[in-house]
Amino acid sequence: MDQQTRRFGLYDVSILHDGFYEAPIDVLTHASGTAARDGAIAAWGRPTLRIVVNCFVLRGPGGIILVDAGTGTSWGEAYGHARTGLEALGVTRESVDRVLITHLHGDHALGLFDGEAPYFPNARILVPAPELGFFTDADKRLSTPENRRGGFAIAETLLRLYPDRVDAISDVDDVLPGVTLIPLPGHTHGQSGYLIENGGRDLLLWGDAVHLETLQAADPEVGLVFDFDGAVAVATRRDILGRASDLAWIVSGGHVEGFKTVRRAGNAFELVPAA
Repeated sequence: MDQQTRRFGLYDVSILHDGFYEAPIDVLTHASGTAARDGAIAAWGRPTLRIVVNCFVLRGPGGIILVDAGTGTSWGEAYGHARTGLEALGVTRESVDRVLITHLHGDHALGLFDGEAPYFPNARILVPAPELGFFTDADKRLSTPENRRGGFAIAETLLRLYPDRVDAISDVDDVLPGVTLIPLPGHTHGQSGYLIENGGRDLLLWGDAVHLETLQAADPEVGLVFDFDGAVAVATRRDILGRASDLAWIVSGGHVEGFKTVRRAGNAFELVPAA
């Protein structure tokens, strides 16, 4: 995949391709039940999902900023290519000033780690406050099924390897000049996106608010079993697709190919390449 860079406001924003996530089709869910889920599976038309995994680098007055960090070496050789993308841009791991995390899932945060050392030795890590609060809560950990506890382990490692360099942020904070946090809960408790001001053609990096840009835009009730709260994820997805369409935002995310705009199509939406 060709690396893509565009200017948005104060920042040159580059998409870094980390790999492709593949899963069986039965990870699909639907808020309206089994028949609707079967229809979504038929509409997809393939036995597996193959989803791009991205993170982003912003270069501007705040220095070198990442939005998410990919998987690093944690998920094998099919992943971790964002690091090569950084090198191609001339960005060293030491030159990264901040990493803005959308949520604490492995394909977004494991790239922060180099074994038992921080991969970005000089960076501050900014995490949405509800996300960090949830994944550092011992009671929440105990009440979460064991196969859904990855975020707790990531949060624990993050605080250990980046002592005094992890900041909890909210939508009332000035994250960076021209960058605002947008809460997008559902996929995880505190998932958030980052809106980059661009004179009315703002860019929203929306994390995993949408995993399947064709299927979920056409039917926002389609979800994945990885969503912590499927009903909230559906409401968030429908809301953010509507806002992006109404406000003429450009969008991208952890699982979106390139930069897109959102168009309404009745009660559904369509993602099309941004001009």
